[in-house]
Amino acid sequence: MPASQPLFDFVPGDHPATATLKVHAGLQSPHRISSLITGKFCEHLGSNINHGMLAQILQNPTFASFPFFNGRMSPDGRTLLHQDPEEIAQVIRRRALDTGWPAPAIESVVESYREGLACWWIREGAVPEIKVSPDTGPHRGRAQRFEVAAAGQGIAQWTYLPLHRVRSYEVSLVARAVNGSSLKIGLYQVGQAEPIAQTIVTGLSGEWATFRAVLHVPPTAPAGEAYRFAVTAGQAGEFIIERVLLCPADHVDGNDPDVIRRLRESHLPVLRWPGGNFVSGYDWRDGIGPQDRRPTRPNPAWGGVEPNLFGTDEFILFCRAVGCAPMICINAGDGTPEEAAAWVEYCNGPATSPMGSLRAANGSPKPYNVRHWEVGNELWGNWQVHWTTPTGYVDRYAQFSHAMRNADPTIKLYACGAPVLWGKAWNDTLIAGVGTGMDATTDHPLIGGHVPANADPLDVYRDFMGVPSILERRWEDLRRAMAEAGIIEPELAITELQLFAHLMPPAEDQSKDPTRFPLTQETLVTPATHCEAVYDILIYHTAIRLAPFVRMVTHSATINHGGGLRKERERVYANPCHHAQSAFTAFAGAVPVAITLSSAVEAMPIVLGDLRNAGESGDYPVIDALAAIARDGALLLSLVHRGSSGPIEIQVELDGFHSRGKADILTLAAEHPWDKNSLGQPDAVTPRRSHSTVDVSQMTLTLQPWSVTRVRIAC
Repeated sequence: MPASQPLFDFVPGDHPATATLKVHAGLQSPHRISSLITGKFCEHLGSNINHGMLAQILQNPTFASFPFFNGRMSPDGRTLLHQDPEEIAQVIRRRALDTGWPAPAIESVVESYREGLACWWIREGAVPEIKVSPDTGPHRGRAQRFEVAAAGQGIAQWTYLPLHRVRSYEVSLVARAVNGSSLKIGLYQVGQAEPIAQTIVTGLSGEWATFRAVLHVPPTAPAGEAYRFAVTAGQAGEFIIERVLLCPADHVDGNDPDVIRRLRESHLPVLRWPGGNFVSGYDWRDGIGPQDRRPTRPNPAWGGVEPNLFGTDEFILFCRAVGCAPMICINAGDGTPEEAAAWVEYCNGPATSPMGSLRAANGSPKPYNVRHWEVGNELWGNWQVHWTTPTGYVDRYAQFSHAMRNADPTIKLYACGAPVLWGKAWNDTLIAGVGTGMDATTDHPLIGGHVPANADPLDVYRDFMGVPSILERRWEDLRRAMAEAGIIEPELAITELQLFAHLMPPAEDQSKDPTRFPLTQETLVTPATHCEAVYDILIYHTAIRLAPFVRMVTHSATINHGGGLRKERERVYANPCHHAQSAFTAFAGAVPVAITLSSAVEAMPIVLGDLRNAGESGDYPVIDALAAIARDGALLLSLVHRGSSGPIEIQVELDGFHSRGKADILTLAAEHPWDKNSLGQPDAVTPRRSHSTVDVSQMTLTLQPWSVTRVRIAC
């Protein structure tokens, strides 16, 4: 492509209802579109991994002490916890309600917690006759003791089962008994005393032992309803349970098969793990070896606990099942360079090396060959465990990179950059202090901030539509600064991405005059809404225009955190952005070609707090577009109507491309940008396929507001 010919040439148009796009198929970029643009991120946060990616169903299966995050952080970046019993009770009630506990049982979980039963568990049977107390497991973790006066008494919790998919469930129990030798494990419907499925565990003794069994749910048991999972005594006695796991028999190496299937079908290229904020307090050694021996730890970033059922080996198995490359973000918070180097060797060292032999002993003789390693997460933020200053990070990066490269000199290291919207001082210090010593830097454009309730919901949407243009300018400034510092091939990875607006509560009762406060949680654009889909595709366009500077985007996140998939009551469905990202993978490996675009522009109202604080303003083209030649010679178009004033008829002219006369069109659209899918309406926003005729070298399309369209024209 000639140096004078930009990949994207925009000419402002005069008419709001029309636009033109000229595709210069002969003017091709020297850089193919990176296959890593449509990556994902996962973290031990909420139900992203536990109760998301993992198939294991039960809450708190290791009977751990449960710390409740109060939303504030210590000066060292660790979570501060609720101490007041009533505040804790309110958290428990809210979460039990959100997860679908039958209303009469919600108060019982609060009472049980207060009396010494692990959180999310309740007594089963004649309550006054069941004595509960904390105990200690075989590896020092918390266990649960219960004493019963008769058979049929024990402990239970309410849960949902993926009965739409599978009827057999594997149970793993680690327990011992002071007296009594058998336990019954059963599943019960609401209001029923007799189990629909049960198994008897015999042979308990005073020594810890692991017991495994399978529950078979009859085909008559209805899907979509809550079931009570109970562990009860076969006779009067005293029992101690260290953990009990319940997993559908169709799991994929412990992972949810619906999640695996959807991510595989989406052609996910790369997955970042284990954080996120979580990693700054994570010891990777807690997550390897036999699961029954792994400790349960407090989650230092988000409250609650981490049972360490999903560690390095499980992560690699997950990536292999999906067919994606792994990316590991190491703990550069309270971790050490030696721990990071050992992690690299565990993943990549030969079986003859100290850590490689440990990996082999854990079942994987062959190295994992993890190439992508990120040196810490958001260490510029005081919400990170052992956050630091710009010069402090330069020092840490030098130590960590030296140790990690000694373990494997072939790995690619990503330095922790600060968001370009406000982090220039950090990035300048990083570039000056590390310079050619880094392979790439990172950005987390989690942009939005607080928005007042009197804002127009469409103004919030309009602001987000202008953010990619702002980022394009600032990322180009970062690329230039890296090049001027002597970095021969500057590179940036976007390792977290999602909408990040937060609704400010109105100063007075909103119900008295809702017209004064039109912005609500229902009309606020979030990662779950259609707006995220439109926004993400705009970011992909931006990344491709900046190639080869931006080669990777790992969007937040796989499931139940940010935008992507959702799992409620053991059913998995997709957010709109999952559909948009999946469709965009068709561009991987394609060669971008130059385009000339003319459309109306729209102004940013600047209601997002982050944009106000950054002093940003401006406008943006209502239509955004990308064109590329696929490996099979087809022409691919990505068209985004990000305006808010009505449909636009776009005239497309193909220069230097001879078509077969037919275009395959995939469109993702919604009535409002804040529309989203739900458990009750999982397909409310899904792609629609259509076809159009290409007349010689021209075609006309009508684009709806806030829509994403992918066009494929065979040659």
